[in-house]
Amino acid sequence: MLSTMSTPVRAAAASEPGTDTAHRLLEAAAEAFADRGFHATTTRDIASRAGLSPAGVYVHFASKEELLYQLSREGHEAARDMLVEASEAAGSPTEALRAIMGTFSRWHAEHFRVARIVQYEFGNLTPAHRDAVLGLRKQIDAVVRDVVTAGVASGEFSVEDVPDTTLALMSMAVDVARWYDPEIKRTPAAIGEAYADLGIRLVTAR
Repeated sequence: MLSTMSTPVRAAAASEPGTDTAHRLLEAAAEAFADRGFHATTTRDIASRAGLSPAGVYVHFASKEELLYQLSREGHEAARDMLVEASEAAGSPTEALRAIMGTFSRWHAEHFRVARIVQYEFGNLTPAHRDAVLGLRKQIDAVVRDVVTAGVASGEFSVEDVPDTTLALMSMAVDVARWYDPEIKRTPAAIGEAYADLGIRLVTAR
């Protein structure tokens, strides 16, 4: 299942010293958290999956929680950058929102295991790390909110409450990670197309 988590995990390791080993540890942590949950996972579990001694974890990461934070931080940064790129490449708010919803929903299917860790293990971060991740979530929210605001201003969207609508749009896309399973017949690409349509319907319904 590593193919479902490779992009955000590799991004997380790229900025760390000892990249190859850090990358192995992050992939091992992602696997372990996905299989056993954060609390049931030990640093010994992670080290074993990475082919290291238990002490090897602490050469690169101060704690199990720091591994979780790195996964969460880099996952959010990847999502933010992806949405910014999708928005900036579009020629109108409608095109931007379609690209954002399609890309974000597809990403949550393709990387569902890491996405679940990022979403459902959030409460296990330290207060400082939770604040940092919340800051990234606000940046992601701002990208979408700006597109919805622009669509209202141009007359393309009919939205009375921009913040609530933004929350609904993002919640739809994020929820894909909760129910997605590689065994279902719908592909991530098909899910992205469907959610892009749903997003546009939400902001244009009268």
